[in-house]
Amino acid sequence: MNAEADSQSSFRDPQGAVLLLDDRVLRIVNQAGLAELNTFLASTAGRKWGGRGSLVSTVILSDSAKQQLLQDERVSRLYRALNGEAIVEHERIPFVSFPYEWAPEMLHAAGVLTVELALELLPESLGLKDATPLNILFRGTQPVFVDMLSVERRDAHDPTWLPYAQFVRTFLLPLMANRHLRMPLDQVFLTRRDGLEPEEVYRWLSPRLRVKPAVLSLVSMPVWLARRHKPEDDTIYRKKLLRDPERARFVLRSLLEGLRRKINALAPGPTRASAWTSYMDSSNNYTAGHFAAKERFVEAFLAKYSPRRVLDVGCNTGHFSAMAARKGASVVALDYDPEVVGAAWRRASSEKLDILPLVVNLTRPTPALGWRNREWPSFLDRARGRFDAVFLLAVIHHMLVTERVPLAEIAELAAELTAGYLVVEFVSPEDSMFHVLVRGRDELYGYLNESVFEAAFGKEFEVLEKQHLEGTSRTLYLMRRR
Repeated sequence: MNAEADSQSSFRDPQGAVLLLDDRVLRIVNQAGLAELNTFLASTAGRKWGGRGSLVSTVILSDSAKQQLLQDERVSRLYRALNGEAIVEHERIPFVSFPYEWAPEMLHAAGVLTVELALELLPESLGLKDATPLNILFRGTQPVFVDMLSVERRDAHDPTWLPYAQFVRTFLLPLMANRHLRMPLDQVFLTRRDGLEPEEVYRWLSPRLRVKPAVLSLVSMPVWLARRHKPEDDTIYRKKLLRDPERARFVLRSLLEGLRRKINALAPGPTRASAWTSYMDSSNNYTAGHFAAKERFVEAFLAKYSPRRVLDVGCNTGHFSAMAARKGASVVALDYDPEVVGAAWRRASSEKLDILPLVVNLTRPTPALGWRNREWPSFLDRARGRFDAVFLLAVIHHMLVTERVPLAEIAELAAELTAGYLVVEFVSPEDSMFHVLVRGRDELYGYLNESVFEAAFGKEFEVLEKQHLEGTSRTLYLMRRR
């Protein structure tokens, strides 16, 4: 299920299409799609996975509810085009994200969910049509399977898993490239919707890595065998049915269990060192007392205003995101460093906190992608106005200096993102971290002080509270959107 802008629909599945309409997630299905969907929902696996929240909540609407929706031309037009039979409504996942915004830990979790679902469908002669991370969204840190029309009846005599190659390209090879080449997932999925091919990974790997066991089976052997395959030979695409359905099931189960072992072997390990992984463990230009004062400021805001949806920009390992989540907020946490985002995901997952950590640089947010740029909306299109509060803590000086974004522009973007409050930290040019960032160009920021900062943000926000951190060059603000 791909997420589109409101009133636009998906189109790649011939059995149905998703339509986002007035904050509702609708799926129009034709007769064939409805039959497959009913079978899946009634299956043991469907009921079990739905009960534990691993499937998107799904309701087939009554005829009267369907007829009411068909009064809307946007719905009726798509219904006619698909020769619709029914309209299904899914829960709306709080925030839609895509694989190019995930940490490797999240891609791994989505892959494990995919292969586990395929294994649980097997005893009921059901299977997956495809195996792509685009079938998964995250509810906080929990991966949720959302492409309900991806499940179909399988031929009990068929021992093959048709999505095998797709699973390798979109899950295993990206995880392998990340592990051995430190290739971020955005470098894979922003330009390669269908993942990585063995041939390109083979070219990137050293001769030593090419013969490692996992690489040998997923990359090197397929490349070597492909060199011997004649293009006109289509025998590999023909079905190879077995007489005994039990044997076919055994072979297929063995294949899926092998994929489960492979993806578990590629699970990301402990956080690797990066420029920002030790940031929260170092002084960060704060004494313990200064940092405690910053925590109290944020804590007081959360206690007084109880925001339900929070965007934490420059979250690092998620310290302030966790504070908000523990107070009941649903948090989207952003950082451009995949290592700290992975650490934030592991932390939130272990504590069962409602935090969705994403690898997003707000100064270069992910663009709209897909056919006519309408299949996967940009980060900003998904985020505008969806948050009760935005945190910009110890991040504006990076946007201002490293990315050269003017203060007024930062304030305007913050106002687009929040429907209510902004918790923001001003770092003056006298701060030692500011000196590190400017690299000798101090004269460029000689104009910057609290008055200039307040004037730039005052066009969009009113200041409710202000607290200078004594002994530092930093000031905390609580603002409300005008």
